[in-house]
Amino acid sequence: MPQSLHVLSAHIIFATKHRRPDLRAELRPSLWAYMAGILKNLECCSITVGGYVEHIHILCNLSKKYATIKVLEIVKKESSKWVKDQESGVQSFHWQDGYGLLSVSPSHLEAVRQYILKQEEHHQKVSFQEELLGILRKNKVSYDERYLWD
Repeated sequence: MPQSLHVLSAHIIFATKHRRPDLRAELRPSLWAYMAGILKNLECCSITVGGYVEHIHILCNLSKKYATIKVLEIVKKESSKWVKDQESGVQSFHWQDGYGLLSVSPSHLEAVRQYILKQEEHHQKVSFQEELLGILRKNKVSYDERYLWD
């Protein structure tokens, strides 16, 4: 085949350092848009970005040009700087070191997108810790809970 085709859709999840509720409601929409812009610059197609006060969900198609770890490094670094630069930002803001990344089949993209868009409503009933453990179990991801929370 003379052409290289690449579609790798991913659901990425990570939290603020120590799960601090630093992502206030007035900051979130602009942060989501900023992160989508970072992804676009890295040739990753952002499908949706969302989350709640202490964590983020990204649904995107990963670039074939950049390693996933490099994409995450840049997204976290640049968005962290952005949060600190905002008037209502948090000067001590940091993302946690780790992340969760799950592949998403094309037939499930819309369901995951809707799930991310409803985070605020979802977290009226379920904590981030409960949510993440549920996602990991559902996807049969092995983990050591001692290292899951920083």
